[in-house]
Amino acid sequence: MLRAVRAAGIRDRVLRDHALRSAKSVCLNVAEGAGRVTRADKARAYAIARGELSEAIAAVEIAAETSDARQGAVETVLAVGNELYAVLSKLIA
Repeated sequence: MLRAVRAAGIRDRVLRDHALRSAKSVCLNVAEGAGRVTRADKARAYAIARGELSEAIAAVEIAAETSDARQGAVETVLAVGNELYAVLSKLIA
């Protein structure tokens, strides 16, 4: 996800920083969930990752709507994001 957000080339500095922070948080929370022992702890970390994923996707969508992102960026981010969302949803359940 981080790579897709970077590739979007968001020009708005504040929105770009938020999108990148959210994408980094996805990675970190997935790693945290993998390191947890109990099912509840894992699910909590993966749920946080899924929420951050939604934020990263929204930031890229906003950037695209305001012409602050590369053409086609939303499609790439949505493709990666939807796959990751599905995986995280299964890990949470």
